Amino acid sequence: MLHKILQITIDPQQVEQIQSKSDSLQRVGQEFIRIMQEDPTTAWTKLGQDALHFGLKVLAALLIYIVGIWLIRKIKALMNRSFERKGTDKTIASFANSVVTVCLTVLVIILAISTLGVNTSSLAALLAAGGMAIGFALSGTLQNFAGGIILLMFKPFKAGDHIEAQGYDGIVSEVNIFSTKIVTFTNEVIVIPNGALSGGTIKNNSDRGWRRYDFKLPFEHGTDIEAAMHTLEDIAQADDRVMKGGESPEVAPPAAMVDDIDMHSITIVVKMWVKSENYWDIYYNFKQNAYTTLLAKGFKIATPKVNIEQ
Repeated sequence: MLHKILQITIDPQQVEQIQSKSDSLQRVGQEFIRIMQEDPTTAWTKLGQDALHFGLKVLAALLIYIVGIWLIRKIKALMNRSFERKGTDKTIASFANSVVTVCLTVLVIILAISTLGVNTSSLAALLAAGGMAIGFALSGTLQNFAGGIILLMFKPFKAGDHIEAQGYDGIVSEVNIFSTKIVTFTNEVIVIPNGALSGGTIKNNSDRGWRRYDFKLPFEHGTDIEAAMHTLEDIAQADDRVMKGGESPEVAPPAAMVDDIDMHSITIVVKMWVKSENYWDIYYNFKQNAYTTLLAKGFKIATPKVNIEQ
């Protein structure tokens, strides 16, 4: 079993190629020794010419590399200035700089190697094969990268926004090229891959700057609903955090109305507009203020009733 595992299949053509190259090197060595024995002066002259020719190639390769690196730095500086003028996101700018730098550096190295007389076709094929293998291995990561580019370009949200996405609800703390971090209201950090985030539904509660809060409360039948509605509107008007209307075409003053009537209660809803940063304060505080004020004025909140027949 071990013998079978250790067996290696060797292509006869590869063996012939290796043997041919070995024979060629051997012949070159023998020819140089023969010339050294017959005419040492010619041999040393030819060796010096070959060394000079190779040295010039090395100098040319070094010059290409140095000039290439200098040009790459100039290109990076031009890109940075262009990104700054256009206000491009720093993450996108940094990634674009890295990609351009790597690609141009590889190109300069290949040009420098080809100047030395080395056949770079095999190296290019190897790089292409390696790129394909890396692409397949990192398919999920590339999907997240593409999603990150989409999010950073179209900006459906930004750091500090309150969003609901992928079943999570929280404040965006950081948007990276591969993932987005949100902090929930229980101070949990959630990292969401950008691929899933860009392809799903995103609810941005902070984009418009204000939101409408609808507060519903059931009252017992027989309640003076006009008085109840006026009381709820007065509570909303008295709160400085509630917008009074006119700030924007869709922003209206607080308004109360009958929302539903059933056999157990009459439900009144009061609709009010608030700034996004005040939404959660109003969400909890208004309930407390309304309940306390309504009870003090004698209004009765409806409660579920169960009739038991004997």
